[in-house]
Amino acid sequence: MPHGSHPGAHRPPLALHGVPLDIGAGRRGASLGPAALRLAGLAGHLTELGHRVADMGDARIDDGTALLIPAPALADAAARHETVMAYARCISDRAQGSLAGGALPVFLGGDHSLSMGSVAGVARHCAATGRPLFVLWFDAHADFNTPDISPSGNPHGMSLALLCGEPQFSGVISPSWHAPVEAGHVTILGARSIDRDERRLLAERGVEVADMRMIDETGIAGPLRRVLERVGEAHGHLHVSFDLDVMDPSLAPGVGTPVPGGLTYREAHLAMEMLHDSGLVGSLDLVELNPMLDLAGRSADLLVDLTGSLFGRRIVDRPARP
Repeated sequence: MPHGSHPGAHRPPLALHGVPLDIGAGRRGASLGPAALRLAGLAGHLTELGHRVADMGDARIDDGTALLIPAPALADAAARHETVMAYARCISDRAQGSLAGGALPVFLGGDHSLSMGSVAGVARHCAATGRPLFVLWFDAHADFNTPDISPSGNPHGMSLALLCGEPQFSGVISPSWHAPVEAGHVTILGARSIDRDERRLLAERGVEVADMRMIDETGIAGPLRRVLERVGEAHGHLHVSFDLDVMDPSLAPGVGTPVPGGLTYREAHLAMEMLHDSGLVGSLDLVELNPMLDLAGRSADLLVDLTGSLFGRRIVDRPARP
């Protein structure tokens, strides 16, 4: 039995979906993230932990053209949003298809705007199966801006707002690929850079924010345990969206929007280990790895390492919690 595996535990196959997207961010380079994660041995690492792993390749538009190729210039806001929406429709179908087939989808980013599609597809599946969806958003930022309040205009800072159905996105979302996420079922963990109007909107919508001050004061286990208890009591589906910039930049330099004072190595591993032990994670995003800004692959290696902890790697076997 592979080290760290649970005897007799149900292990759905893992479906890896590459999303070479960086047009939603303010800097190019995150489109190389899926290749960097593959090169860092993500699939092999998960296989060694006893998982069945299938790499489903990279997201492509309907005619088979790689979406990476025609990406417009960052200055063209309308074209950027159009490209992100093209990704969202494609990725949503991938998410729903993987879940309907009994697999656990893992989306390899790519910037965080890819979650507009991945979480929307998970929400469609949950609506069809009658399970409540909960979203755990590891991020230095809240990503709850809308076009009228966003200081940068970057789509990756609007992902959660679109997913929760903010009215300004009514013209670009469609039931054919999007189902709304209940704002009260969203928890942002590790935030330390939130815009003024975004902060107001989060409070109005009831999004839970466990910021770095809370983690400094209480540790990461407390707020995370409360999330897991809520999901478990509701028999919910937990989607984890892990933005690498939640980590302190000294540990993960390969991100486009670094913010000092992030999670430590052990805080992040503890969170991943607790998520694994809960057995509640049903889908996952790994986003904002930018190899152009990395140092000798450190950030990619860290992300693979953390993913291993999420999927069962452990230091020693521990008795199950009552």
